[in-house]
This record gives sequence, C-alpha cells and structure tokens, in this order.
Amino acid sequence: PHCVLALAIRSPSSLMLPGARADRLCHMFPRSQLGNAVPTEEPVIFLKSSSAVRSLEGGQIAFAGEVFHHEIELLLLVGQHVPLGTLAEGSELDCVHGVGLGLDLTRRKKQTELKKAGLPWTLAKSFCGAALLSPFTAVAAADLADISFELHVNGERKQHGHVSQMIFDVPFQLRYLNSFVPLLPGDVIFTGTPSGVGPIAQGDRISLSFATPRSLSHLSFDGRL
Repeated sequence: PHCVLALAIRSPSSLMLPGARADRLCHMFPRSQLGNAVPTEEPVIFLKSSSAVRSLEGGQIAFAGEVFHHEIELLLLVGQHVPLGTLAEGSELDCVHGVGLGLDLTRRKKQTELKKAGLPWTLAKSFCGAALLSPFTAVAAADLADISFELHVNGERKQHGHVSQMIFDVPFQLRYLNSFVPLLPGDVIFTGTPSGVGPIAQGDRISLSFATPRSLSHLSFDGRL
C-alpha cells in the first residue's frame, strides 16, 4: 500500500509505478487540541508517499533525532475496484475488506512553519517511516459501527477513540473519496485521530489495540518507534 493520512488516493504518476496508490487521510475527530478549525462540510485530505510506510516492529525513519507527534488512526483496506462516482449510499462498506490500525507521525514544528508560509505539508507528513501500519483483519460491516481503539506509549495510554466521535463517518468518507477518484484494491484509508496527540521519539515502545467490538478486542499490535 502507499499511504496517506485519512483517505486513499490513487497517484501512480507521482509514484512512478503502474497501478500504485498513495493513501489519503481525512481528520474525522475534532482537532481542537491542535488549535485547528474543525471542518464541517468537507474532510481535510493530504498524502503520504509509499516510502513513508513501515511496520510497527521497526524500520528506517527519517529525521530520527527529532521528536514527532503520534496520531493513531483506524485503517480501512479497500478490496475491490469502485469506479469513479459509483459508490451508492447504503453500500459503501461493501468495498471494505479489512481493518487495521496505523500511526501517523507528524513533524509538528515543521508543519506549523509550512502552514504559516502557506506551503504544502510534505516535509512534515510524508517522509520515510512516517506511516506505521498494523496487519489487516476482516470485519463484519455491522461491527464497523462499534470500533474503538487506543494507543499506549511506553505503557501509558495516550489516545482512545470510538468511530461514533468522528466528524465524518466511514460511509461518508468513502463516498467523498469516490466522488473524485476511483477506489482500487489495496487502497488504504486513514480515517483520522482522536484527542491525546502528543510527543513520541525513536526508541519509544508503542502498542495499538482495538477495545471494541468483541470480534476485534483481542487484537493488539506492539512495536517500537
């Protein structure tokens, strides 16, 4: 997969790989803790390159000496081709073949500088090791409405969220994305982060886990930044 923060966007030309995808992200939880305005009509979407993806167990990370901000997110794995603008209301979840958890790393100081200058956030969001992905697992459509998840850093719970708290729910996000891009098998959608965003550094122990529903509550993914 080629990741983004919140929704999956296909961008083969920028990746220089036929059929490759970059995932996108939209913020689905209120972001007041960062001083950002809360979107009410459209999700905020940005991209990460495929080289940002790494596993939770370890891997290279750029700017390794810096302190990042952690943002845990529910991941959606698209499992079928959905042509542009064809995702009908009520059937959105049919294209979701799995869920997982991801950690979006942000260089917050750099992001603030870029925002003030009116520049793209690429150097703050899309760098080697900035998108940590768990394995994916199948889930019943009914269970998608009751997913909650949490992040522990060095044994301390830092973030916890439930899909009911999202600004834009999962079906809306899928329809919104499909309104301007096709969805393809292998697309990964990051769906936004709950409150509790804070600092994290290389070497910190991390644990991403599902709290509900029961069918997922046994899943916990441990690693180290």
